[in-house]
Amino acid sequence: MERFYAPAWSYWVLVALYAALIFVLSSLSHPDVYVPVLSIPYADKVLHALEYGLLGILTYRAFRYAAGPWSAAHAAFLAIVASTAYGLTDEFHQSFVPLRDANVWDLVADCIGAAVGTLGWTQVKTRRKPAEDFRESRNRV
Repeated sequence: MERFYAPAWSYWVLVALYAALIFVLSSLSHPDVYVPVLSIPYADKVLHALEYGLLGILTYRAFRYAAGPWSAAHAAFLAIVASTAYGLTDEFHQSFVPLRDANVWDLVADCIGAAVGTLGWTQVKTRRKPAEDFRESRNRV
């Protein structure tokens, strides 16, 4: 069975589209109107972590499969740094949005989310399936 490989540019398009979505959501003056759960204490930090966890996964995939051999070897580190850097620019952007402000704790949640998402994804993708372990062990005998 032949495996399908997406074109390299498609990985970066997903990153750009998701970053644009984050930008649009950050432009809302009253996000609690659109996301009612934000009235729960610290729910915004959890949402920041989830949002940047997904960004970390998408950027990891782009660096891993669409940016060359050096980037592929350092994809997890690059994804965490790039996602956190985007979080920093997002907080700066929010400082210009009426009724919003830049918050260092949001940036911390962004960084933690990016790290957990990226490293969690790398663990899922590198975990071997039991059937593969079985075939390999039979070949050694």
